[in-house]
Amino acid sequence: MTAPRWVIHLPTTLTSLDGAVALVRALRDSLGHVDTVDFGEATLSEEDRQFLRTRVWCDARLDGAGRCRRRDGHTGPCGAAEDAASQ
Repeated sequence: MTAPRWVIHLPTTLTSLDGAVALVRALRDSLGHVDTVDFGEATLSEEDRQFLRTRVWCDARLDGAGRCRRRDGHTGPCGAAEDAASQ
């Protein structure tokens, strides 16, 4: 039996989905070297609707190493770089 993984819930004062995505992106870019944080599984929710989660990234496994860094629901092929439009 494997030990359960823990999820950190980090409330913010942000009031838009775009702002929350930008914060998650900044956290990923600055803390991406920390192996214990799985940014590919990041989800967002409104404070009073935490049961309704929005995935941030596609996170599909790439043929080489790594995972897709494009936004969830992107068009076109997966890739290791984000779309310019989603930054």
